[in-house]
Amino acid sequence: MQIYDVIIIGTGPAGLFTGICCGGEDRKVLILEKNLSAGKKLLLSGAGQCNITHEGEIRDFFNFYGENGRFLKHALFNFTNSDLLDFFRKRGLDFISTDNGKIFPATLKASDVLDILIQECEKNKVQIKYNEAVMEVRYNESEEIFQIKTKNRKYKSKKIVIATGGKSYSTTGSTGDGYIFARSLGHTIEKPLPALTPIYIKNYPFKELSGISFENVPISLWRENKKMRTTFGDVLFTHKNISGPGILNFSRYVMPGDTIKINFVGIEDIEGFRRDFIEDIQSNGKLLVKTILREYTLPKRFIDKLLAIVGIGEETTGAHLNKKKRNKLIEMLTGFPMIVEKLGGFHLAMVTKGGVSLKEVSSKTMESNIVKGLYFVGEVLDIDGDTGGYNIQAAFSTGYVAARNIRGNLSAQKM
Repeated sequence: MQIYDVIIIGTGPAGLFTGICCGGEDRKVLILEKNLSAGKKLLLSGAGQCNITHEGEIRDFFNFYGENGRFLKHALFNFTNSDLLDFFRKRGLDFISTDNGKIFPATLKASDVLDILIQECEKNKVQIKYNEAVMEVRYNESEEIFQIKTKNRKYKSKKIVIATGGKSYSTTGSTGDGYIFARSLGHTIEKPLPALTPIYIKNYPFKELSGISFENVPISLWRENKKMRTTFGDVLFTHKNISGPGILNFSRYVMPGDTIKINFVGIEDIEGFRRDFIEDIQSNGKLLVKTILREYTLPKRFIDKLLAIVGIGEETTGAHLNKKKRNKLIEMLTGFPMIVEKLGGFHLAMVTKGGVSLKEVSSKTMESNIVKGLYFVGEVLDIDGDTGGYNIQAAFSTGYVAARNIRGNLSAQKM
């Protein structure tokens, strides 16, 4: 039986790029893919347009990976967002960026990113076998060889890279297989949870306001009457839940039973807003309250709904708004409380929170601290970032440093 230098499981960006960087120089590199084609989740990213990375200094990226961002420091500095774009530009694909810093291929086609990755695999003589679902991975310690069993055959390899992704978008093949392989080889799995997903609200009051959005408003998370976190972001009402980039990013920290408070007027100085609003009400006593509210650039349908929730009639003027309802209205405008019923499941989540414990993996090489020659790259690790290209960047960067270490080890073995 042929012994491969490297076998990679998964053809997402992490797996393909690891293969590309491992390939060449007569190294025998094989990628096994359970689907009939590569990169199914990559093709869905950015609504099919592939938000591949983000603008800015790479040192600023760590703020967008939560508490585990430090683990990525070495990988990101060794393969930056600029390095990633240069790789594709040298192969004929240019990029554009949006006002909020997201970077997409100029063609706005995720398939163009995937095509280049596949072409580079071919160029570097990286073999890809499709319809090869891995069933089992074992390590023969005495021979220092990995044995991989698929539904069709068996393989042997000196090194193995698990690049299977997490559990989000299971229709693309991300069904948590990597966690099974990792656990069988002695690794701990931090509980996988949906992340970058909509939030469902108990007694959701905004069903009929589907499509209404608010730009860059303050959002706070409360747990047992204690403020846990505050952020700014866009909020979108759908007919079933709250979504939008601000909510999706925030979902990584939210648990059922928590309270989300949204400041719809977007003014951080709540006491200042309170004074100004009361002055507006008192100095415009003849105007309808809903007319006064429109000065704050709030959607009309939202104003009507909010007044109904507070119990203020549509024909109520400023002069007839009593103090109790006025204070309630201010509270709803600056911190509308919503109790979290649940998070959107893995079928809606863009990424998975949790995965292979970072305590058991080297941040400099992505090699296991438990089994020599075993590597983890991309979303199978306990890493998840905000929307905006941060997760795909992490996939490429971890793949790069893993491949660099693998090449060095293989070269040393041949000497």
